Amino acid sequence: MAPVKNKSFHNAVRTSGVLACVLGAIALAGCSGFLPTSGPSGKEVMKVSEGVPNPGIQIVEVTGAVANRLLANQQKNLFSDVFATLGPPEYVIGAGDILEVSVWEAPPGTLFSSMVIDTSAAAAPSTARGTLIPEQMVSSDGTITVPFAGQIPAAGHTLRQIEATVSKRLQGIAHQPQVLVRLVRNTTSNVTVVGEVAASTRMPLTPRGERLLDAVASAGGSKQAVNKTMIQVTRGDQVHSLPLDTIIRDPRQNIPMQPGDVVTALYQPNSFTVLGAMGKNDEVNFEAQGISLVQALGRAGGLQDSRADVQGVFIFRFEPLNALDWPMRPVRATPDGKVPVIYRANLKDAGTFFAAQSFQVMDKDLLYVSNAPAAELQKFLNLVLSVAYPAMTAISIVSP
Repeated sequence: MAPVKNKSFHNAVRTSGVLACVLGAIALAGCSGFLPTSGPSGKEVMKVSEGVPNPGIQIVEVTGAVANRLLANQQKNLFSDVFATLGPPEYVIGAGDILEVSVWEAPPGTLFSSMVIDTSAAAAPSTARGTLIPEQMVSSDGTITVPFAGQIPAAGHTLRQIEATVSKRLQGIAHQPQVLVRLVRNTTSNVTVVGEVAASTRMPLTPRGERLLDAVASAGGSKQAVNKTMIQVTRGDQVHSLPLDTIIRDPRQNIPMQPGDVVTALYQPNSFTVLGAMGKNDEVNFEAQGISLVQALGRAGGLQDSRADVQGVFIFRFEPLNALDWPMRPVRATPDGKVPVIYRANLKDAGTFFAAQSFQVMDKDLLYVSNAPAAELQKFLNLVLSVAYPAMTAISIVSP
C-alpha cells in the first residue's frame, strides 16, 4: 500500500505545481493588462487629474452648481435675448420696388387735368380731383419721377416720407395738393427661408409684422420631424440657432422678422456614444432640444448591475474655454480653443441624481461607465478556473 500512497502524493505535488504555474502566469498576465476590459477603470480615469498620462484634461464632478452653470451658458442664445425685440418694421422702399402715386387737388385744381383721371374721383367732379400716375419701378439710383415734381428720392425712405416730399415739391404749383403713395410690389423687404423646408422661398414683409414661424410656414414647413430640426436666424453679422420645438413651445422665441433676415432649417440628428458597463454600447440619437444625463442613461439601457461601478460614470466632452472655473491650472486648450473635460457622476451619492436631471448631454458626447473592481476580480477567477480545471483534469487522466 505504501507505493500507492507515494503515487498519490506525487500526483498531488505535480498537480499543485502545474496549478501554481498556471496561477502565476495568469497573475502576471493580469498585472500586465492581459485581462479583457471595455476601457479604463475608474481609478485610471481619475489619474488624468494628476496629469498622468495625458496632461491638460480637466476632471469635474457633476454637481448641481456645475449643471446649472452649464445650463445657463446654453440658454444665452435664446432669440428673445440675442435679437432685439422690435415691432413690425415700417417698410423702407428699395431699388426695384414698384410704386403707384396718386395726387388730389382741391377745386378748381387744373394742374393734372390733362393726365389720367382716377375713375372714382371723376364720379364726383365738384369735389377734389384725383390723378393716378402710372405705376413705376424705383430706379437703380433710388428715384421715381412725378410730373411737375421731378425726380423724387425713394430708396431708403418710407411711403410717408415720399408722400411728404412730393407734396412739398407741388406746393405753389398744384392747388392744395394731397399725395398718396402705394406700394404695388415688394421686391426688397423680404426674408429668405432655406434649408430643410418643403420649398425655399422669399417671404415679403408687410406692415402686419410677420414672425419667425410665419417664415417657416411660408416655405411649406420643415421636412424633418419638429424635434430634430434646428432653426438658424442670420441677421447682419449675428447667427444663432434654436430647436424648432423650443420656438413652438415658447412664444417669446417666435421673434418678428426684419428685412434681410435669413432663416435656415437644419436637420440635426444629435447623438451621443455609450461605452463600458451599460445596457448597450451604441450611438444613441436624441432630440434637438437635448436630454439630461438621467434620460441618456435610461436610453442606453441603464448600468449593468453585475459590472458597473456606480462611482465611475464619466462624460467626455470638449468645452469652451470660459464654460467653467477649471480646477487644473494652467488651463490647456486645443488649437480651436476647446478644453478637454471629463465629467464624473458618482451615482452612489443619491444627491447626484438631482444634479443629473439638470446636467445636459450634448451632441457628440461620450458616455462611459467603468467596471467595478469586483467585476475585474470575477473575470480573473473565471479565467483561473477556465485554465486550471482542464489542466488538473488532464493530469488526473494521464497519471497512473
